[in-house]
Amino acid sequence: MIKSLKNLGDYFIMMKKVMSKPEKYSMFFRQLKLEIHKIGLDSVGIVIIISFFIGAVITIQQYLNIEDPLIPKYLIGLVTRDALILEFSPTMIGLILAGKIGSNISSEIGTMRVTEQIDALEIMGINSASFLVLPKIIASIISFPILIILSVSIGIIGGLFGGQSVGVLTSDFIQGLQYEFIPFYVSYSIIKTVVFAFLITSVSSYFGYHTQGGAINVGISSTKAVVYSSIFILIFNFILTDLILS
Repeated sequence: MIKSLKNLGDYFIMMKKVMSKPEKYSMFFRQLKLEIHKIGLDSVGIVIIISFFIGAVITIQQYLNIEDPLIPKYLIGLVTRDALILEFSPTMIGLILAGKIGSNISSEIGTMRVTEQIDALEIMGINSASFLVLPKIIASIISFPILIILSVSIGIIGGLFGGQSVGVLTSDFIQGLQYEFIPFYVSYSIIKTVVFAFLITSVSSYFGYHTQGGAINVGISSTKAVVYSSIFILIFNFILTDLILS
């Protein structure tokens, strides 16, 4: 319990240092551009592959579960659409990105810590926490919503192909996509995504920034970053769903 409170206190102390004005904007924007490429563009491939097959599987499962002829077939498209927007794309992709991006951030900053590069920045009078972490947080907040919108779009395409493989008519599927669409669901999904982006980046940065020891400890910090990021995503998924949708 005491250790958890200490970690929580250290996290907020680090975040206070992170949320400060950049000392040199040209350097900050150059680093931000690099982080957007690493966090956003490098994740497009895995998001497309996973989203396509998630959409296909959801559609096939709904087709197999709806056997009653009295239930209209367009509900398959509706369920696929809402499942992707509300839960599968923001939460599942968030968990996958926690593994991919979280471990990368933690190992990168952790390596800088154990090789004393962060100490060198501090000696030069640079706010190392803001210099290293703030561009990552902003880049993730910019990139994650775009990735989630891409995920929903590709998931719907995957659902269309998955439906055709089991005999769902394209016209029925498209009718379900258009039926009683609620635009606020997209806003809710983006709100969750922004929170998840902040959690993944800040938690992973915390474990990397506070790494002590050698290379083995960098691996341990990476593992902790992924585990705790995933746990916080699930916790805040419940909290945000309860607050926003209920």
